[in-house]
Amino acid sequence: MTDETSGAPALYAPAAKGAVAVYRGATLFDGTGEPVRGSTSIVIDGPVIRAVGDDAVIAENLPADARVFDLDGRFVVPGLIDSHQHIATPPDRPAAEAVLRRLVHSGVTAIRDMADDLRQVGDLARATLVGEIPGPDIRYAALMAGPGFFDDPRTHQVSQGETPGAVPWMQAVTKDTDLRIAVALARGTHASAIKVYADLDHETVAAITAEAHRQGIPVWAHATVFPASPCEIVEAGADSVSHVTLLAFEGTDEPLTSYKTKPKVDHERFAAGDDPRIEELFALMRRRGTVLDATAGMWASEALAGEGPEDAERAEANTGLAAVLTAQAHRAGVEIATGTDYETDAADPFPALFEELAFLVERCGMTPAQVLRSATLIGARSAGAEDVMGSVEAGKLANFVVLEDDPLRDIANLRSVTLTVKRGRRFERRDFDRVAPGAGRPEGVRDPGVDGPAPVVGTRSAVGTHPVAAPHPAGATDVAERPHPVEETR
Repeated sequence: MTDETSGAPALYAPAAKGAVAVYRGATLFDGTGEPVRGSTSIVIDGPVIRAVGDDAVIAENLPADARVFDLDGRFVVPGLIDSHQHIATPPDRPAAEAVLRRLVHSGVTAIRDMADDLRQVGDLARATLVGEIPGPDIRYAALMAGPGFFDDPRTHQVSQGETPGAVPWMQAVTKDTDLRIAVALARGTHASAIKVYADLDHETVAAITAEAHRQGIPVWAHATVFPASPCEIVEAGADSVSHVTLLAFEGTDEPLTSYKTKPKVDHERFAAGDDPRIEELFALMRRRGTVLDATAGMWASEALAGEGPEDAERAEANTGLAAVLTAQAHRAGVEIATGTDYETDAADPFPALFEELAFLVERCGMTPAQVLRSATLIGARSAGAEDVMGSVEAGKLANFVVLEDDPLRDIANLRSVTLTVKRGRRFERRDFDRVAPGAGRPEGVRDPGVDGPAPVVGTRSAVGTHPVAAPHPAGATDVAERPHPVEETR
């Protein structure tokens, strides 16, 4: 090439290496299992955390040019992770960008996309990574299933212009498939994992998993693949399994023939939360370290409410089943990640992940602290990224959330988010609140990471977010930047 252009602007790029900032005065839940710490400073160097420690100790060693943000005792938790998202079935770029924007301004710094049209997902992942658009990091899966699955309409939606089952991101697997090539093709999409979906027997699931692991990529599987049972999938070595209600097919007396011909679930069998076959399965998952992507609250959502009494009855039954099995998994010591598999309405100011976290507390016997660990450290583990995210520790990405209210007292206090830091870049909640859903950025509203008073603030109502002209009020919940050095203020 003789001419080079700068390309698209990256207004939301990660912070540059060498740009040191300190967030001091935090009340920190770091996600490691350590107790909550007050008077804590988080030092970041560009996109990475350099140090976490006591305010007074950190203040002694700060470089003179460090930017200092005083949190005044506000609560800080690691960036949240939604372990089960779909942002391109079918592809709709404006809708996907709106979802991603809302996620990052709500404290979500990473998601697992569980197989979509990877032609679009791959570009969205690149755009959020380099900062062309606001959004969480996206770790996504390429799908494999038996040939019979590929008349599902969704497979056509994500393969437009091509043949479903014959593209690298959505492959039909048979006994004759060369799995070395199939896994390599999937990896060529820059996928983070293989998703094993449906219509594959135990031997094939085991062979896919072994080859994927040989090539250094994890396997994310449906909890039942039909005919492969939950126990067989775990024994095959899947790194995570999705949808807790699919575990109900473990030990069924009816054959698991195919995805389309699932046997009826006997809900009464699981009502007491002590089914012995499920208990054996959970013991196996605990020994193998298999993460459960429960999507427990999915059936309680408006998105799956359906129409009419029959749909409502089905949703209620599955909601009860999900609650009982997730609670049993938690008691058995299975690690649970927080995935959604749906999104709230575009007018809702917050994403579906908040509903999932509330469901786990209210219906599944988990404490807010346990749920936060699931939404951070275990979410990172499910994504194969525990080495770089999931906790606030030196050496990991600078991904964390600043809250006005204590989420350990009430998980709903995650809605008090004022700031998300993702790869060192600041995403202020007020920048989201002042723009109505679907609207463009109004004149005068700055890009994320720009500090100081804003000319417009948002107010929320039951039907969404509405921009209103108003001066930025004194005493508002913004994180204040102070000149360095900073003295104790609380």
